[in-house]
Amino acid sequence: MSTDEGSTPDRRTDDRAARASSFDAGASVYREVRPSYPDEAVRWSVPDGARDVLDLAAGTGKLTERLVALGYTVVAVEPSDAMRAELTVLLPSVDARRGTAEHTDLPDSCVDAVTVAQAWHWVDPPAAAAEIARVLRPGGQLAAIWNIRDDSVDWVARWTEIVHRGDELGGGLRYDAPDLPELFGDVEHATFHWAQTMRPADLRLLAASRSHLILLPDDERAVLLDAVDELVATHPDLRGRDLVDVPYRTECYRARLRA
Repeated sequence: MSTDEGSTPDRRTDDRAARASSFDAGASVYREVRPSYPDEAVRWSVPDGARDVLDLAAGTGKLTERLVALGYTVVAVEPSDAMRAELTVLLPSVDARRGTAEHTDLPDSCVDAVTVAQAWHWVDPPAAAAEIARVLRPGGQLAAIWNIRDDSVDWVARWTEIVHRGDELGGGLRYDAPDLPELFGDVEHATFHWAQTMRPADLRLLAASRSHLILLPDDERAVLLDAVDELVATHPDLRGRDLVDVPYRTECYRARLRA
């Protein structure tokens, strides 16, 4: 990302590091309210015949859970102790290890696929791609996956505007195709539309799980969360409802390791 002369790129780098590590403070809320992933997207992201999958930056196990349910043998690597602890509670039989996308501490050529859900924008792409290529078996596959809310729905757009107020970094995060070295083949893309059903009151918790809000001072966070509550209490598509569907599109990118 380019910056104008006189700007503070070092501060933005520090902000990214703080944002990436902020989920320690909100791990339990993250596990409770963050969306899962549709099985169609998971199947598309893992190649036919794959057996062993590394779920990298696995967080609280949102994607890990779906991989296990579909029959894969999964190693989950996650740098946050708090997030990894939530994953272990959810999936006690999964091999969950401390590590990063750049340093997994796994053997060479040990997995058929690597998934990175909701996290590629936090990694160092060249270092992560090299490490992923090292642990993949020949012809193995990397998939980068994001859940993105459908802001074409009015109340979703208003919720999104609230949770990004004052968010200087949000516009600088990219959720598009990963830039991979020639070790990998062409990047393929697919989109899957689905919805998460939740209580309208939990939209406050969903907002509270965002890194921007986690790092805000208490008084500033309270202002935004109160604005979410006001939206829930007044918007005609939310007011008085027991449940609401939060529309998502899951954006998936995959690329094979060249043999």
